[in-house]
Amino acid sequence: MRLRLNPAYSQPCPFHVPQQRVLGSGEVGGVDCILKLNPFGSPCSNLSIVLSVSSGTGESGKSTFIKQMRIIHGTGYTDEDKRGFTKLVYQNIFTSMQSMIRASETLKIQYKYEQNKSNALLVREVDVEKVCSFEQPYISAIKMLWTDPGIQEAYDRRREYQLSDSTKYYLKDLERIATTGYVPTQQDVLRVRVPTTGIIEYPFDLENVIFRMVDVGGQRSERRKWIHCFENVTSIMFLVALSEYDQVLVESDNENRMEESKALFRTIITYPWFQNSSVILFLNKKDLLEEKITYSHLVDYFPEFDGPQRDAQAGREFILKMFVDLNPDSDKIIYSHFTCATDTENIRFVFAAVKDTILQLNLKEYNLV
Repeated sequence: MRLRLNPAYSQPCPFHVPQQRVLGSGEVGGVDCILKLNPFGSPCSNLSIVLSVSSGTGESGKSTFIKQMRIIHGTGYTDEDKRGFTKLVYQNIFTSMQSMIRASETLKIQYKYEQNKSNALLVREVDVEKVCSFEQPYISAIKMLWTDPGIQEAYDRRREYQLSDSTKYYLKDLERIATTGYVPTQQDVLRVRVPTTGIIEYPFDLENVIFRMVDVGGQRSERRKWIHCFENVTSIMFLVALSEYDQVLVESDNENRMEESKALFRTIITYPWFQNSSVILFLNKKDLLEEKITYSHLVDYFPEFDGPQRDAQAGREFILKMFVDLNPDSDKIIYSHFTCATDTENIRFVFAAVKDTILQLNLKEYNLV
């Protein structure tokens, strides 16, 4: 295994760790040059570990997981930081309601309340990217729409189109979000959906060990930008949304999201570039699986599932086995964890175990234990 050093990170003590850094196009091809493992190369003897955080599809929870790392191991989010998310919360709300309005038309769902036809027109005309406030006419319109049985039916049929997992979270709390002087809570920040584009690096200092997480886009159009960039990174952290078993891709409405995740996972674990990288599989959104499996049966989408219906434990074990069985190398261990990326304590516990695993694997590799 090659050991490459990036002079930009060979800094003397104290070691300053920025919150994030967008890697420019000139750096993308050399991401694996970011100080892979350097136990002796700096005055502080800092151990630096590079983790590629990837996923099979968009909305697997990658960015939420990395926000949790900032909360748990970084500086967290100040009130000023949280205010920076206010506009994004508003935009998420408009995006979700517009999606349900369009779906209602496509699925031929009628509004129960006549006034919601005009409310729907009002909300549909909004250019979401220009939204920076939440004004009364729109607040009232969205509130009325959300209580309409027609929109509720569209929400219940969300697997038939693209709708953010945070939709219900925000819309059931409109009263709070619509108040003057609203500042997003930490959970509001975690729930904000902003698609990842390009490659973004997030360094974290954990007890003199620098973990450099590299977040990459999950949608197909983003993958070609990063799939070749991570030769010999320390670990691949691959996130799968357990709840996506009955959903279709953003890019193709006749392709199953979980099948796409399986295909990319198999590609990654069999690439020669990742031969020496440990693989950590996060089966995320276990909370959404527990909710969804009560009415959407896994066997309808994966006929090979022979477990009991409405059994979240059986469902997630089946999904785990599907992914582990994709590994053709019996000597390569897939380290797996069931997670809920919006649950800070769950991620704190899981990442502590992951950190220990990664450190032990790398110390053994360099004969340091």
